[in-house]
Amino acid sequence: MKKHPPKKTTAADRITPDSQRLDTWLWAARFFKTRQLASVAIDGGKVEINGQGVSKRGKAVRPGDRVTITKSGMRFVVDVEGLNPKRGPASEAQALYRETPESLEKRRLVAEQQRAERELNPHHKPAKQARALLRALRGKSF
Repeated sequence: MKKHPPKKTTAADRITPDSQRLDTWLWAARFFKTRQLASVAIDGGKVEINGQGVSKRGKAVRPGDRVTITKSGMRFVVDVEGLNPKRGPASEAQALYRETPESLEKRRLVAEQQRAERELNPHHKPAKQARALLRALRGKSF
């Protein structure tokens, strides 16, 4: 009989019933629309667990871990509350984590700043009525 060499242990082998792969958890918690997008964020250094940068998609995440996610200029700091290997409705996804109050406040401030910038610098053509008012202000009547 042919003997097989001992199997190397991988991150997926170290996943226990009380832990879950990071990319799967991010997807199930609805931070990313697909596991592929979660994996790209992890590979790009946009995710940290307990203050440590994560370079592997299969890193185990457990309840009690603090996960920091940077996405679209926003920074989410969440405490892992639960695990779910399947993606479910948003109400179930929100039960998987609790965002820190500091993170909520910072995201609210960033959103207000972005909203103010959009109002000052619109990226669209003014409506017909607004254009007529602007022409009147400039003294052009055509």
